[in-house]
Amino acid sequence: MRFKMDLKLLFISTLIGCLCYSSAQQEGNECIKANAKSCGECIQVGEKCGWCTQPDFLKQGEPTSARCDELESLKKRCQATLIENPRGGQRVLQNKTVTDRSKPGSKKLKPEEITQIQPQKISLDLRSGEAQSFKLKFKRAEDYPIDLYYLMDLSFSMKDDLENVKNLGTSLMNEMSKITSDFRIGFGSFVEKTVMPYISTTPAKLLNPCTGENNCTSPFSYKNVLKLTSDGKQFNTLVGQQQISGNLDSPEGGFDAIMQVAVCGEHIGWRNVTRLLVFSTDAGFHFAGDGKLGGIVLPNDGRCHLENNMYTMSHYYDYPSIAHLVQKLSDNNIQTIFAVTEEFQPVYRELKNLIPKSAVGTLSANSSNVINLIIDAYNSLSSEVILENSKLPDGVSIKYVSHCKNGNVGEGENGRKCSNISIGDEVTFNISITAHKCPKNGQKNETIKIKPLGFTEEVEIVLNFICECQCHDAGVPNSPLCNNGNGTFECGACRCNEGRIGRQCECSTEEVNSDDLDANCRKDNGTDICSTNGDCICGECVCKKRENPAEIYSGKYCECDNFNCDRSNNQICGGHGDCVCRVCVCHPNYTGSACDCSLDNTTCLASNKQICNGRGICECGTCKCTDPKFQGPTCEICPTCPGVCTEHKDCVHCMAFKTGEEKEKCEKDCNYFTLIKVQDRDKLPQPVQSFPLMHCKERDANDCWFYYTYAVNNNSEKIVHVVEKLECPAGPDIIPIVAGVVAGIVLIGLALLLIWKLLMIIHDRREFAKFEKEKMNAKWDTQENPIYKSPINRFQNPSYGRKATAH
Repeated sequence: MRFKMDLKLLFISTLIGCLCYSSAQQEGNECIKANAKSCGECIQVGEKCGWCTQPDFLKQGEPTSARCDELESLKKRCQATLIENPRGGQRVLQNKTVTDRSKPGSKKLKPEEITQIQPQKISLDLRSGEAQSFKLKFKRAEDYPIDLYYLMDLSFSMKDDLENVKNLGTSLMNEMSKITSDFRIGFGSFVEKTVMPYISTTPAKLLNPCTGENNCTSPFSYKNVLKLTSDGKQFNTLVGQQQISGNLDSPEGGFDAIMQVAVCGEHIGWRNVTRLLVFSTDAGFHFAGDGKLGGIVLPNDGRCHLENNMYTMSHYYDYPSIAHLVQKLSDNNIQTIFAVTEEFQPVYRELKNLIPKSAVGTLSANSSNVINLIIDAYNSLSSEVILENSKLPDGVSIKYVSHCKNGNVGEGENGRKCSNISIGDEVTFNISITAHKCPKNGQKNETIKIKPLGFTEEVEIVLNFICECQCHDAGVPNSPLCNNGNGTFECGACRCNEGRIGRQCECSTEEVNSDDLDANCRKDNGTDICSTNGDCICGECVCKKRENPAEIYSGKYCECDNFNCDRSNNQICGGHGDCVCRVCVCHPNYTGSACDCSLDNTTCLASNKQICNGRGICECGTCKCTDPKFQGPTCEICPTCPGVCTEHKDCVHCMAFKTGEEKEKCEKDCNYFTLIKVQDRDKLPQPVQSFPLMHCKERDANDCWFYYTYAVNNNSEKIVHVVEKLECPAGPDIIPIVAGVVAGIVLIGLALLLIWKLLMIIHDRREFAKFEKEKMNAKWDTQENPIYKSPINRFQNPSYGRKATAH
């Protein structure tokens, strides 16, 4: 017997349920890709996956994992009642209504009786990939109790500030009484670690670290001066007894003090109410790592180390880190107010950005404005609610959507918070929790908590993971159906015991002989194992699955499939048959290798009830026209017959130019052809041999000509090409006509005048000639006219020689 390492690995991988797929199968249907061997594995893949428990579901060659598929695909092959598809759900376990104290006559409640968040406890059943959503309601209660702890820097530079703080108790009590009737105040102070180089360790400086005549108390790290109390006068008395101390460097050890205030709840006296910590200083701060200057290397342990109200381990533990402080402040629901001088505002504003639910106020040089600072900071902090959740289990995600005042909706990180909330306002959060996988440790449930930062109330959420199907509980161990007890029969399939493989656990990995087993998987002693469409497992072919669930390999040697048959119209077996082992089995009335030949001739009947209109023969349900002039599905269309142009004239005209007799019902009656517009007549298609085409020239009611072609292609589609512009006769040009008429009249007048003048000249010349002729022929009488008198007179001057003179 010959064993090969790579084959051995193949069978071992088969044992744990990992089949190899081609690269084309690595995308798409996630249910198929998962290759699930059991119902539990299947439902963990995603919410769309289901498992078929039907005993006879698998076909020959199909693996057990074929039972896992998308629900829509399973419903086509599996009985609906035999599909395992467990769904998630939710149950509210505690749902106390939020407190409404706005009603008249509402009695005063204890802090533990006030509810600001609803519900308080809920249980979610989580199916992988399926989100469970619920609504969380928050209402800011009226007259809610407040605990305020004043933590003050008592280094020498804060001397004048201490004088103003000594009367803070009663004054702050009076102001806070306007907000709540249940207010308590406490006081603590800090200086610095009591080691070099933070303080001077000489004996004299340890007694009085101040210089000159200043009398100071011994340096200390942190001191809890006054536990939280409602007695403002006691606050004034004890604070009035405090003395300033001193140190060497400028940064102070405030972080040590904040840590002790946060974790020493019993010493401070914190209640489960609103907790405020006012941190007052005029200097910066030391943080983790700075302790190395004093030889302190142990990181801060985050525990309470108060003895007689004094922090005793400052010389032993380093300063806490900012992240450590954030965690402890959040765990103990403490909201921090940094009251610092103008000089250190930028530093503490950066610190505020790192500490949720914290505020920064500008402290005057002598702390005279500390009351107003506290009131303003409290109003700012209490007007904003920010939700935070505890650590989520691996594979679980959470999403928030906030519904705040004035209809404001926030998503993402903004979905965790609402701002500008006044007393009595109610806001809601939609919270969705999704499990993407089951816990690796096998735990069936986990608990997480959601709470508003700075508040003690919280919502407890129990997560129950759905990791198995209901049919799992009815499984039969060592079932005889699994090769005489070699596996557990559950959910319609065998889950093999360790060391067994095969659909019915019939094969042992220790008995695997690759040559013998492979021989059983070769058809006709060929070379291909399982026809290259499957894997040889335990001497039997297990066919590969395809991305498309409807495509299946089958057969003893996976030699068959239902998707490699002949196609027609891009459909397997033309859509009229079933592909069985790569051969089409046609439905009734169909034949052919692709079932594309119909034996029914009703599709060939023309409107006159003749087969193919009497002009063709019916083959496979389709007419083949014998007369070349006719075409169409029933040989009734004749594009080149007389009358075609007139028949389609009105529809072409209204479709192309939106006018004509068919304008009102154009879209309804004239949508039987495809219209294509061209620019001019040269662009109209010309006749081709593949299908006939008719050129048309028609005239509309306006005496405009339009040109188009009508054709029916080989797919019986009617296509019309039309010239996009009408050819209309040009209208008269008025100006030339008028000018021509005027010019004509003028010319005619001139012509008539010339003719008249010419005639007059001719007439005058004739008359003159006639006159001359008569004159020449006339015989005049020479006798004198008796009435003629001569124009000559003769006179004689008597004095001139009596000679006559003529004039």
